[in-house]
Amino acid sequence: MMVEATIPAPPERVWELVADISTSPRFSPELQHTEWLEGAEGPAVGACFAGHNARPDGHRWQTVNRITELSPSRRFAWSVLPDTVTAQGDAFAHWFYELTPEGAGTRVRHGMGMGNLPTPLHAFVAANPEREEAIVEARLVSLREGIGAVLEGVAAEAARA
Repeated sequence: MMVEATIPAPPERVWELVADISTSPRFSPELQHTEWLEGAEGPAVGACFAGHNARPDGHRWQTVNRITELSPSRRFAWSVLPDTVTAQGDAFAHWFYELTPEGAGTRVRHGMGMGNLPTPLHAFVAANPEREEAIVEARLVSLREGIGAVLEGVAAEAARA
């Protein structure tokens, strides 16, 4: 799943925002706070960070994330893991930002794909198989709206610079 937006700022400015793990929590309805783990102080391939999440229904959880790709002003990607020692490739999900210059601005693609590990969503669907389609669609809508909110916030912040 991916959401795209054109942000009226150069890729270097947009990159400053999307590669900063503290940006998304300012705009996301779900991601509330992030912090670097294991002594990491900034984005680098292999660096890990925690994501603290909450939904309006009161459900709260924390994720461990490892940066998997970092191409300045082009691509920032990370995997959501069960812990910081998980073998490469084993993940709940893979998230990314892709930046492409477009005119005087930047085309941003922000999205995620499922990993190979089962998530709590899998368990919820297994417990409610008759509602599988509605459960998955509701989660997709929530993710799309959250990604859209982050991109709108990034665009607004980039415009202020």
